[in-house]
Amino acid sequence: MNLAFWKKNKEGQPKKKKSTAREWLDAGIFAIIAATLIRTFIFEAYTIPTPSMEKTLLVNDFLFVSKISYGPRIPMTPLAMPFVHHTMPFTKSTKAYSEAIKWKYKRLPGFSDIKRYDVVVFNFPEGDTVAIDAPDPSYYNMVRQNGWQAVNNSYQIIHRPVDKRENYIKRCMAEAGDTLKIVHGVVYVNGQPAPVPPGSQHKYVVETTGDQLNASRLDELGITGPEYTFDNNKYVYNLTPDNVAALKQFPIVKNISVYEESNYVDFNYNMVFPHDTAHFKWTEENFGPLYIPKKGATIKLDDSNIAIYDRAIRVYEGNTLERKDGKFIINGQPADSYTFKMNYYWMMGDNRNNSLDSRFWGFVPEDHVVGKAWLIWMSYGDNGIRWSRLFRGIK
Repeated sequence: MNLAFWKKNKEGQPKKKKSTAREWLDAGIFAIIAATLIRTFIFEAYTIPTPSMEKTLLVNDFLFVSKISYGPRIPMTPLAMPFVHHTMPFTKSTKAYSEAIKWKYKRLPGFSDIKRYDVVVFNFPEGDTVAIDAPDPSYYNMVRQNGWQAVNNSYQIIHRPVDKRENYIKRCMAEAGDTLKIVHGVVYVNGQPAPVPPGSQHKYVVETTGDQLNASRLDELGITGPEYTFDNNKYVYNLTPDNVAALKQFPIVKNISVYEESNYVDFNYNMVFPHDTAHFKWTEENFGPLYIPKKGATIKLDDSNIAIYDRAIRVYEGNTLERKDGKFIINGQPADSYTFKMNYYWMMGDNRNNSLDSRFWGFVPEDHVVGKAWLIWMSYGDNGIRWSRLFRGIK
């Protein structure tokens, strides 16, 4: 590590050899610096903690996420402990970073832009405020359901910068400038049905003639459940496209349709983005149409869409926005339109009915994007290592 090892001291003799402890210290410092540079600018390892992407990605899949695909993001909070994301080990809320220095968002050139249907890792957009030990990962959702005072009196509340928010992984279903719509569970982008990932799952109502489905046959197909039963002949299963095709061949199956929760329970429309039940009664399965903001694009602002773009204007792009005398005031000036400074994306989990995604909290700004999911390098489940998944590319 001593690049001047060949130099001589004042007496003309070679410099004294470093001690073993010094050699190890120098090697350790070099390893930390090298690993930090690799994690920041080339690729980083992540673990899948939840089933929101099953069966494309499984819990305890270990991934490499490429930072160079979309261009490495320069750290916005550079003073941080190496190899630690946002919280010191063995603590619940001790920050592993300092905000004494903050850098503006900047991304180095990459190999491509974010494309539709890429599997992307990003910082949780609603993760700027966190209720420690809360059962719901979204502080804002808890406030919408229980009120600000109840949440803030019950939990320790902390705030995090963009690059220190929780990491999420979802599929990009719409890119900047697209218009997205969901009809009976089918996603449409710019008026065309979106491709269905073969490993994706969706809840379906399987209606039979009244006979029970063969449990052994279901197990062979990897189908568990049912999750619910209605009228003694309607069963709700979480199925892949191949599962649906297989079940349609069963003689006792009369019909298979997408399960829409709003048809069976008293649905809470306020749970779904943009959380404005006066103008929008969207659900997970029937949503939109919705325009995804693009950098440089200008939209008209009115009561019918302000709830959709309010957070992007105020929080993600750092403006003040208020309503006064029936007019919108942005940064102190009357405005009936807004021009976006960043690109935005719409992210959804492949396990559609078990995914906290854009349908619940909205857009992902480009400055929140971490990288592209690239390769599964390790995977294990209840029965040990899943050998068939090792070193598989992610599609």
